[in-house]
Amino acid sequence: MAWVGKTRARAKINLTLHIKRRKTDGYHELESLVAFASVGDEVELIADRPLSLRVTGPESVHLGETEDNHILAAAQTLQRLKPEIRLGAFHLIKRLPVASGIGGGSADAAAALRLLARLNRLSLTDPALLDAAITTGADVPVCLESQPRMMRGIGEQLGIPLHLPRLFAVLVNPRISSPTPDVFNAIGLSRGTVHSDAPHLEPKRGPSTQAVFEVLRASTNHMQPSAIRLIPAINDVEAALANCPKCRLIRMSGSGATLFGLFDTCRDAGQAAKSLARTNPGWWIKATTIG
Repeated sequence: MAWVGKTRARAKINLTLHIKRRKTDGYHELESLVAFASVGDEVELIADRPLSLRVTGPESVHLGETEDNHILAAAQTLQRLKPEIRLGAFHLIKRLPVASGIGGGSADAAAALRLLARLNRLSLTDPALLDAAITTGADVPVCLESQPRMMRGIGEQLGIPLHLPRLFAVLVNPRISSPTPDVFNAIGLSRGTVHSDAPHLEPKRGPSTQAVFEVLRASTNHMQPSAIRLIPAINDVEAALANCPKCRLIRMSGSGATLFGLFDTCRDAGQAAKSLARTNPGWWIKATTIG
């Protein structure tokens, strides 16, 4: 019987996202407090079959050609670095919206690498695995272990895991793609230019919920204004979340267009999600936990 492995590809949430500068090579240096939601995609690997990808699920219709998928790119990169590894056939159940700022493609690629590591008995700290992750995408390394932590540089500098309290949230996407390069281009930062040198307040290990909110209120997402200029519907999402009773904080994740609203309880978040779904049936809306 063939070896079969399965894993979740949890949505990546940028609770904060500060742009420090644009490097001379064109990449943007960031500082971000990253956490992970309980919602996500699912990835399955059937070992020792020709490398392939089958995609199903409610959001699969919005994906492009499977040959361009991050899962295959990650597997092929790892194979180049470790030619002896066993590969297989992947199955992606796509539930997260595409190009939505919550790391769906990156989380999928990281999930594929986790499965390949399990199949080939590699540590998640194996240098080849980490090289394959950063080569595939800037957010893939932080998604490998999917633990809350500070992420810096272009995604390759990861802080120690943080034990954040569970946050109750509603994720809302207006079903408009927001490609990251487009938002960076809209920011218009010249190469070698500093964007912000203000220090990022960091949560201590094992912080209280109140301490996390203090960090979040002292921070921002520097990509949000430019994303709004490209996608004015983000303002509509923010206004809808602001009208939800007991919503404590609203922010965009990544390059958008997904926003998250934070609530005190699971019940508050669930009621807000139901209300938003009734008034905005075309949006992607999920009540979840973040941690």
